[in-house]
Amino acid sequence: MPAKRLSVVVTRRLPDVVETRLKELFDVELRDPDQPMTRDELVAAMRRADVLVPTVTDQIDAAMMAAASEKLKLIANYGTGVDHIDVFSARQRGILVSNTPGVLTEDTADMTLALILAVVRRMPEGMALMQAGHWQGWSPTALLGGRVAGRRLGILGMGRIGQAVARRARAFGMQIHYHNRRRLRPEVEAPLEATWWESLDQMVARMDIISINCPHTPSTFHLMNARRLKLMKPSAVIVNTSRGEVIDENALTRMLRAGEIAGAGLDVFERGAQVNPRLRELPNVVLLPHMGSATMEARIEMGERVIINIKTFADGHRPPDQVLPSML
Repeated sequence: MPAKRLSVVVTRRLPDVVETRLKELFDVELRDPDQPMTRDELVAAMRRADVLVPTVTDQIDAAMMAAASEKLKLIANYGTGVDHIDVFSARQRGILVSNTPGVLTEDTADMTLALILAVVRRMPEGMALMQAGHWQGWSPTALLGGRVAGRRLGILGMGRIGQAVARRARAFGMQIHYHNRRRLRPEVEAPLEATWWESLDQMVARMDIISINCPHTPSTFHLMNARRLKLMKPSAVIVNTSRGEVIDENALTRMLRAGEIAGAGLDVFERGAQVNPRLRELPNVVLLPHMGSATMEARIEMGERVIINIKTFADGHRPPDQVLPSML
């Protein structure tokens, strides 16, 4: 007699190829329409599933973990970040948590460079002028931006994505600086010609561009707070493709409006989809709707990692991408 298939609840629509493969392997409940689950819907899913497949839009806290049934044994997160999941409470309840590391690296790094170029070269202002039909022809002084070559790029968080950003920026002629909890090994640091700063304050005060590439943890919440933002040069710009909570968004908005920071490129926001309306009014700010990993290739690879984690668990082994509280 074949073994009973795991019951899996997926909280959002995934690429068709991923959903089809999940259906082939497990007893899967897919999400239709593609809307975030409410808190009550999430709790109900955690009571009927062996495996839950959430995304970044699903906030799963300790109270929800306590309400889950005994049958829930794995939360196979569709995404790299797990700051929306109380991993410590999950472990206390005997629920494993896995994620999908590595698959977003190149695409997120591409978007980081795109934002740097968009802000420094004032691309959205040019696009708006063209789309409104207001362009009167070339002018020697119109929409003057800056040259990225030779600028100092300070990367906050030199993990996979930070290093991928550094490789791209180096090709554009930028000088690479970084702040990390630990200095990179010489064989990693040397090809990037990267300069490590033990003091984040000292680095921030000297950079032309700051790129946020660290995860959101209790220690990184508002790491770029009002005091640290004020250390930035008035000519500097800041780009964030990581987590919105790393920057004090209200303080950033005030400083951008006051001209104390030259510009910003943001793909993530402190309150998710609730973007500060004052940010949308600023011509020196480029806002994107969390598009860093939005390539078909990345989203399919994320699904494949989810499937590997579930299948490995179903076979009685530890998921290869299990997340432990000590890792956060």
